Amino acid sequence: MEDSLRLQSFDQLPSAAQFASQIESRNVPAVFVGCVKDWKAVSKWNPSNGGLGYLEERVGSFMVEAMLSQTAPVFYGDLRSHERVPLPFSTFIAFCKWHRQNVGNSCSINSNSQGHQLEESDTEQGCSPFVDAAPKQIYLAQIPIINAENEERVQLETLQEDIQLPAILEEKNLSSINLWMNIAQARSSAHYDPHHNLLCIITGRKQVVLWPPSASPMLYPMPIYGEASNHSSVALENPDFSIHPRAQCSMEYSQKVTLQAGDALFIPEGWFHQVDSDELTIAVNYWWRSSIMSSLADHMDAYHLRRILRRLTDREMDQVLLKGSTPTWRQESNVDHSLDQAGQSKDLKRKEQEQHSLLLHELRPCALQALHELVALVHDRVNASDQNQPVSSDSTNGLMCSKTNEQDKTLTTEIFHLEEDPVAKNLWILEPGIFKDIFVAMAHNFPRTLEALVLHLLSPVGAEVLTRKFDEIDQQNTEENRNKFYQIFYGVFDNQFAAMDAILNGKESFARQAFKNVLDKYVGGNFDVPKLSVGRDIS
Repeated sequence: MEDSLRLQSFDQLPSAAQFASQIESRNVPAVFVGCVKDWKAVSKWNPSNGGLGYLEERVGSFMVEAMLSQTAPVFYGDLRSHERVPLPFSTFIAFCKWHRQNVGNSCSINSNSQGHQLEESDTEQGCSPFVDAAPKQIYLAQIPIINAENEERVQLETLQEDIQLPAILEEKNLSSINLWMNIAQARSSAHYDPHHNLLCIITGRKQVVLWPPSASPMLYPMPIYGEASNHSSVALENPDFSIHPRAQCSMEYSQKVTLQAGDALFIPEGWFHQVDSDELTIAVNYWWRSSIMSSLADHMDAYHLRRILRRLTDREMDQVLLKGSTPTWRQESNVDHSLDQAGQSKDLKRKEQEQHSLLLHELRPCALQALHELVALVHDRVNASDQNQPVSSDSTNGLMCSKTNEQDKTLTTEIFHLEEDPVAKNLWILEPGIFKDIFVAMAHNFPRTLEALVLHLLSPVGAEVLTRKFDEIDQQNTEENRNKFYQIFYGVFDNQFAAMDAILNGKESFARQAFKNVLDKYVGGNFDVPKLSVGRDIS
């Protein structure tokens, strides 16, 4: 967990201006200890002080929509795992009273225990599904006290008198205020909200586990097209790491906080959270749209989507390369590689004056060794192709396949991980100057080997490494020197456009796989990303 994402704790509420500028704008959770302890609700709703009778008197038999789950005490957001059933509020309170009376008895409460027996009048009001339900299977979740987006859904407006709008929210356009009330211990599945959230504990206790939005790949969010797209598909209480291997690292990105009655927790939009509630815990939460989401114009959505997907794809490609090998440049140990400005200027002047027709004996020892290794690797793979022996991989993730072509004896390799491609791995660790010397020498001394490498052996990750090294060379050389290098490099090929096409195709293939990884990690679902045919853009 990065320090900048650490949960903050405050003993008192800041001003609305301080909250907006110093907390909300950072999009990092914050807990406010005891900030709602003076609410009437904290004393009047407390079951130990007759709070259940008070709530029943205030709300009566008003119909509320309760969550009935067969997977209790875990309540999943997926509609397939629970029902939303109308229930008189007074009946729910009766369940609470029954549970309080029996929880201390020798008979334990479990999913098979007999539930509270309702009277005939209760059944006639539409709550028959609860006749055989155990208290732990019932949960009042997100029952509206105020709903600015749908006033018809408001079910508990009468309770508004017992709570106070926190000062930090006075200037916010609230979407809704909701009641959350469980009978027995309960856990919500990990999910994120599309709004900022202030969770206030009235009575009982909640433990909240939080993950930043950047940790969503470890939580395997449900497909974006599903009705529960904001929920994790991992059952964190009993995860199957064979199905969700990244989930093994999920807790490394998490942080926990325990909230007592009177505390409040700011959960920014997009933050995954899993909530464990003690018996008879009551909470109220406030949702409001963030300034970022409020400022997004509809006609810009497509642009923002493409920009964000491109950023995530670029980041995924960087992570694949950095994870595969430490990019420590191979250099000559007895050479002073000082990076002071004077040294760079002198070296650049020498490079501009050097002739590109390098002989092998003119290469520095480290460059000569790297060249010999590269040529040997290419020859080995060509020989494997000639013998119709597909190159195998130790990888078990299915991201590499090798094919031979009987007609032209070429070998194509679909390798996307640096550690699986020795050619790409060797190129990745080369200092730009040595890389440039090697390919100039290769063009003059081993032109057919260079041709085979680019046209027939270059993997997607190899193409990405090659173009990144080209970028490093471009940054360290003048335009004239760059042009000379590319003339020598591409001059080896009878068809220079075929060489460029092979490199670009490999680079795009690497980016396409990274894009698929992004969709899998952040969007969910299985996607088949088509290859580019026209209008290529790799910028």
